[in-house]
Amino acid sequence: MTAWLAFLVSFLLTLILGHFVLGELRKLHAGQEIREDGPTWHAKKAGTPTMGGIMFILGAGIAVFALGLPYMREGVWVHLHVYLVAVAFGLIGFIDDFQKVRNHRNEGLTAQQKFVLQLLESIIFLTIMRKEGFLNNAVYIPGMGVSVSLNWYLYLFFAAFVMVGCVNAVNLTDGVDGLAASVTLVVMVFFTSIALAWGRDGAQSLFPAAMAGGLAAFLAYNCHPARVFMGDTGSLFLGGAVAALAFAFDMPLILLPVGIIYIAETLSVILQVGFFKITRGKRIFKMAPLHHHMELSGWGEWKVVGVFSGITAFCCLLAYIAVRGRYGA
Repeated sequence: MTAWLAFLVSFLLTLILGHFVLGELRKLHAGQEIREDGPTWHAKKAGTPTMGGIMFILGAGIAVFALGLPYMREGVWVHLHVYLVAVAFGLIGFIDDFQKVRNHRNEGLTAQQKFVLQLLESIIFLTIMRKEGFLNNAVYIPGMGVSVSLNWYLYLFFAAFVMVGCVNAVNLTDGVDGLAASVTLVVMVFFTSIALAWGRDGAQSLFPAAMAGGLAAFLAYNCHPARVFMGDTGSLFLGGAVAALAFAFDMPLILLPVGIIYIAETLSVILQVGFFKITRGKRIFKMAPLHHHMELSGWGEWKVVGVFSGITAFCCLLAYIAVRGRYGA
């Protein structure tokens, strides 16, 4: 019941708040600057309001705080920890977006500045989760029912790397109308379903369910043709949310199947840059990240979103089958 209520409350709040947020962004002239090296037809999107991620950040946040009060009174804070670490990553994105809007350039914080801030936030979150008893030194291997124990500091290094990588991978996925929101909506449904399968329709299901509702409502504004972009404010928040949930559920390796699109997008950039440097000018893809390659291969934005979301849904189903019985479900 908690999960369904969280979804509904967040959906309605985001839908309503979105109208006012969109209006304020237009008044502030918070228009998106489009990459000069991106697909030529994306140039017409210049000026579309950005930082729209504020819509679902607020909508989901209100739902999490309001519906989470009974659990907090009992001393259970996991839903709030996950939300706040996502907000912390979103704040980095907001600073980045604000600088882009102010300077009228598609450049904000430097990569080094982002990395240091993201690493610091990851370490703080992981330390809190360990202190709260949600993490130990073991890495659970989905589908095999076994865990590999590591030294805590080695685990912390591994976990922080995973979190920072996930956050930036989701950020790379946000390049086509509705893509990052649609793919992440599927991922949030997965985490909600697992919480329910484990008999945890409460604090642990609250945040992913609220996020699913918020993203579903955000797509009313963000699907093609988008009236607003989530910006780094939204994409870094989503990356932080996905990564934090993987650790809150104590199974970071689940990100391999459920985050298959995030991984593919990131690998396409790494391979493109590496091959370009090695061959001194040759490319593997027509353009990276992967969604731009598919666009230049003739795919429309609706098809990219549909296929990528479908692949995510299939992989999430496999992941669900692999871990649903972890706690005797």
